[in-house]
Amino acid sequence: MTTATQTQQQKGIQVSETALNHLLMLKQQQGKDLCLRVGVRQGGCSGMSYMMDFEDINNINEHDDVFDYEGFKIICDKKSLLYLYGLQLDYSNAMIGGGFQFTNPNAAQTCGCGKSFGV
Repeated sequence: MTTATQTQQQKGIQVSETALNHLLMLKQQQGKDLCLRVGVRQGGCSGMSYMMDFEDINNINEHDDVFDYEGFKIICDKKSLLYLYGLQLDYSNAMIGGGFQFTNPNAAQTCGCGKSFGV
């Protein structure tokens, strides 16, 4: 995975260049000033599920950590960041198994689909 910027080593969530390019394309399709909210919630086959969705930039609050990637902001609430710190977000356009992929150093187990994990 190649990272989008050299300074990402100090960021809690790392994003590959491929994932960043895909996120920027999706954001442009929305036609609004959006950021990406990443977090976790209870559920999924391994106990916790990843969640991510675009959100209005004005919804960033004091309980969020904000990571800037060449002007594109990724936000994560502090509670979720406890489980996601060091996460690497990548993207693949493969016909089978494509989409966003999460590599989480905090996960003790990961389900086969890669969308949930256990700690």
